[in-house]
Amino acid sequence: MTGATRPAAIGHQFIRVPATGQPAPVSRVLADEVPIAIECNGLAYAVLMATPAALQELAAGFALSERLIDGRDDLRAIDVAEAEAGILVRVTLARRVAGRIADRVRHRASDASCGLCGVETLAQALRPLPAAARWSGEDAAVFAAYHALRDHQPLNAETGAVHAAAACSREGEIRAAFEDVGRHNAFDKLIGSMLLAGQAWDGGFALLTSRCSFELVEKAVLSGCPMLATISAPTRLAVERAGAAGLALRSLVRADALLASDA
Repeated sequence: MTGATRPAAIGHQFIRVPATGQPAPVSRVLADEVPIAIECNGLAYAVLMATPAALQELAAGFALSERLIDGRDDLRAIDVAEAEAGILVRVTLARRVAGRIADRVRHRASDASCGLCGVETLAQALRPLPAAARWSGEDAAVFAAYHALRDHQPLNAETGAVHAAAACSREGEIRAAFEDVGRHNAFDKLIGSMLLAGQAWDGGFALLTSRCSFELVEKAVLSGCPMLATISAPTRLAVERAGAAGLALRSLVRADALLASDA
């Protein structure tokens, strides 16, 4: 698997305008956001707006979340190349699952807050989920991970503009974390990293800095994650989808409290 990289953040000059006093020039680091075109077996599949880092992981996690693959063995290659208007990620899938591309191929452009652009029918949007793995941990682990998460967000410390998705052990130790301008992308990068490395959740859980939307619930279930914790609130559909699949949720996670929803 090969890839090209570019900076995830760049400096920019602004004019700071205070409520009182004189405006003054100021430099600020901005998170980059570029079009990432994903091509599967030679077919244009999707265009994501994402932070240009960990793109092989993004593509692997995206393929699993899209149900194009069932596991690592279905991936043959992931190649990343610079393009005139963005970055092209070419994914080669095994012959066994190649037919899924033709069944679901679509041309779409999505921004960092949209996970359904290009889905043609309601049936596609809300396909049945498999049963989720069972969560048997303690909520003390969620609080431990919450307190540790900031140390795993270097890009957000620079820019204040990106989400994070972290894989946590059953005891709340953060094992890996990825950042992106899009919460879906950050989670796909995390899932893809684990997939490529052959790592399982091992009774652990995911902690995300975003709200809990139904797409994130689906990604968690499809990756085998037994519990999803988010800093912000869940939507009604997210809670319903999690309940139907048996996924445990923790939301509005703070230093001293959280909301628990067990299936």
